[in-house]
Amino acid sequence: MPDGTRLYAVGDIHGRDDLLDRLLQSIAQDAAAAAPDVRRVLVYLGDYVDRGLGSRQVIDRLLDPPLQGFETVHLLGNHEEAFLGFLEGMPIAFDWFKYGGLETLYSYDVPIPRRASGPRDIDALRRCAVAAVPAAHVDFLGGCKLWHVEGDYAFVHAGIKPGVPLEHQRPDDLLWIRDEFLTSRADHGGKVVVHGHTICERPEIRPNRVNIDTGAYASGRLTCLVLEGTDRRFLTT
Repeated sequence: MPDGTRLYAVGDIHGRDDLLDRLLQSIAQDAAAAAPDVRRVLVYLGDYVDRGLGSRQVIDRLLDPPLQGFETVHLLGNHEEAFLGFLEGMPIAFDWFKYGGLETLYSYDVPIPRRASGPRDIDALRRCAVAAVPAAHVDFLGGCKLWHVEGDYAFVHAGIKPGVPLEHQRPDDLLWIRDEFLTSRADHGGKVVVHGHTICERPEIRPNRVNIDTGAYASGRLTCLVLEGTDRRFLTT
C-alpha cells in the first residue's frame, strides 16, 4: 500500500446488517490505534443484498455518514446488478428469487405471494417493489463502482479475466467470473486482486489474489482485510 495509507476491505455482506454493525465497530477501534495522519480507506466489495433478511438495513447503514476520518468506496456486486435488473423489469425474476431475491423484497416489506407463477404475478410483485424501494437506495446501487485500485492492489467483486487490462474488463466478468480467474496463476498486471463472490471457509490467500467472502449470511463470519505497507491481516465477526 502507499505510504501513510491503511485500507480496510469488507467482503460480501448479504443482508447481515447485524454483522456489518459489529465489523464496523471493530474497524473503528482498529483505526483509532493508527497515527493521526494516516489516510484511512474503507472498500466494500459488493453483494450487500439477498440471502440474509436485512438487505434494506444494510443499505441504510451504507448510506449513513462514513466512519469518521474515512474515505469510502462502494463496489457493485452481481446481486446488486440482479436487484436493479428486477426493478427495471428485466426477465430475471425467477433466477434472482432462487439466490436470495425474495429475502431482499421481504426486507422492504414487499408482500410475498405464496406462488408467483406467471408474467402477470411477477409484474405485480415488481411494481410493489418499485414502490417500496427508496429512490436513494436505487441511486446508491446505481452509483457503485466496478473496480478500485490502491497501490499494488486491485479491488473487484468477483475477479477479472486473466490477460485483460483492468480498464478493459467486461462488467460481466468483474461481477460474475469464477473458475477462469480462480484457477489462474497470471500476474494480473502486477496487481494482487482482492475479491469476494466465491465463498471460502477462511480468507484465501494466493500470490495473485485474496478472497474474503467467508459466507457471512450462513457462517456468521463477515471478514475484513486490513492492508498497510506490506502487511496483511484480518478482522472478522
